[in-house]
Order: sequence, then C-alpha cells, then structure tokens
Amino acid sequence: MGFNCGIVGLPNVGKSTIFNALTKAGAASANYPFCTIDPNTGIVPVIDERQDYIIQYIKPKSIVRTTIEFVDIAGLVKGASKGEGLGNQFLTNIRQVDAVAHVVRCFDSTDITHVEGTVDPERDIDIINTELLLSDMEIIDRAVDKTQKASKGGDKEMIRKLEHLKKLQDEVAKGTQIRNIEGYKEMIEELPEYSFITAKPVMYVMNVNEDEILEDNEYAKKVRSIAEKEQAVCVRICGKIEQEISELDEAEAKEFLESLGLKRSGLTEMTEQGYKLLDLITFFTAGEKEVRAWTITRGTTAQKAAGKIHTDIERGFIRAEVTSYADFQAYNSLTKAKEMGKMRLEGKEYIVQDGDIMYFRFNV
Repeated sequence: MGFNCGIVGLPNVGKSTIFNALTKAGAASANYPFCTIDPNTGIVPVIDERQDYIIQYIKPKSIVRTTIEFVDIAGLVKGASKGEGLGNQFLTNIRQVDAVAHVVRCFDSTDITHVEGTVDPERDIDIINTELLLSDMEIIDRAVDKTQKASKGGDKEMIRKLEHLKKLQDEVAKGTQIRNIEGYKEMIEELPEYSFITAKPVMYVMNVNEDEILEDNEYAKKVRSIAEKEQAVCVRICGKIEQEISELDEAEAKEFLESLGLKRSGLTEMTEQGYKLLDLITFFTAGEKEVRAWTITRGTTAQKAAGKIHTDIERGFIRAEVTSYADFQAYNSLTKAKEMGKMRLEGKEYIVQDGDIMYFRFNV
C-alpha cells in the first residue's frame, strides 16, 4: 500500500461525494477492483504513468499497482470531541491513518445548506481543527495522569515520557496543533503508544464549483493562505467533476478532463500531493510475469526496500540490479539498457531513487 488517508470535514462540504467518487473510480477497472473493507473505507489503485510505460514494452502477465486507502470520517460538528453528532465514534479510525485530507467547502449553493448557515473556510477549518485538538487533549491529559503515577518510582524512561507529554499538554492547551510544535517529531517517536491526530500531516482539499476549477476563487485563496502558514499542502478539486469521471472509462475520462482544460483528475492530484506530504517515492520490479509498483519513504536503502517485497530478500540481500526509469525510457528495454551499460549493481546502502526499476539478488 502507498499510504492511507483519513478524509475529514464538516457536514455538507462535499466530503462523502469526493470519497465516493474516488473509490468508485477505483472500481472502474476490473483488474484493480475497489475493495470495501467496511462502510467508510475504500482502497483505490494508484495509476502511475511510469508504470504504464514500463508495461507497454515489457507486456507482463500480471500488473500490481500500489494503492491508497481512504477512510471517510462522518461529518464532524462542534462538540464532536465530546460526543456531539456522529463524528466522535469515528475519531478512533482516523488515528490510524498516515495523513489527513481536510475537505473545505469553497463553493456557494442554494441547494446545499451549510451546517453553519454560511460559507466561511476560515471558520470551518477552525471548527474541525479545534475538535481534533480537543480529542488529542483528552488523550494527553489521561496519558499525563497515568505517566505521573508510573514515574514516581524514579523510572528514567517514564520521567522522560512525562516531560514530553507535559510539553505537548502545555502547547495543545494554547491551541497549537501538535505538528506545529517545535521538536514534535522527536517527542512523538518516544511516545509510540499514542497516536495524535493533530500530529499527522494535512492536505487541504478545496472543493469548488465546476466553473471555478481552473483558478482559486476567494474562498480557495483563504484556504491556501492558511495552508501556507501551517506548511500544509492544498488540492483544488470539484466533487461533481470527480463524480462524473468515476462513471467514465479511461479514454472518456481523459477526453472529459481535456474539455475542461484539466490535465489530470483530482485523485491523481491528491495522490501526488500525498506522496510529497509524506515524502514517499515509488520503485518498480519488472519482468514477464509481473510489473509491480512499491511505495517506500524517500531515503530508503536498497536492502530495506527489498524488505518491502519479503523479509527473506532483505535478510539475504546480496546486490540490487538497478535501472533508472529515464534509462528505461531511452531504450524501452531492460535488456538493451543493460547492454548499453545503464543497469548498475548496487549494494545494501544504495539509496533508492524515485522510479528505479530493481531486481534483487539474495541468498535464501
């Protein structure tokens, strides 16, 4: 799997429309079916143009995409962290995701009533962020009480954890999202038993009208300004367009997007931004039997990348045969690339590059 992403937002912002469109798009291809894990979770394949190019020339018997899991969290409202509305019962789900996609309504409509009466992205973002922060605060408060008792015996590890928890407690009480606290990553690493929602990277999804998809409207500009301050990423998307795309085959979808002046779908944009947000890259394994995409964190060594395929390959790692995607493009053949000296033998410490095509040599 590439990564999993929790989708949050107020009711009636287009969150579920986008979720349904994205997951239904995954169901459109018989080779990569949409998988329903439970009523609010869906897995969709990542369509990578580089993988399609490799497939075109290698013609494998099997194709395996990397995937994204989307978790649709019921619309949150004021007081969700205290049990108001339906959102609270799903907050546990979002603690398990890698990133959060925060859908913000950036369109006017007389047909769709806003839960707060008016469209105001700044207010809406603040409501959601506050509820997520309060939910984290509740966990931190309980953790501080528990750790204080455990540290009374002088346990150095517990004392250290208590210091971290108290710093988080102080900052969160001021309204600071955990991901914006200086040194939060180091603190989180020493508190692995806790999963804080506001520590997760955020992607703001600006849901706009169809006629405003090519350029930020005034609402979207406000969201982008907030994202810049938080060092978050933004994606402009139209739920209605994504819904229409999900009903089309690949050729029709491409033609439809071109008619709107778009080069790619919202799902593709969300995928790309998600990979950037989490600092992920893709490498490929390719042969007549299978062309497969694998997702790893940027900076991963060849030996660790081998472990994504199987722990035995990581343990028995000898060398990796590596061909860059650019070199494959130049010759349209791994064999030809090797003949031209473009296939390299790399050791266990080699840092895998985005798009590398790899074959691992290993001892059983």
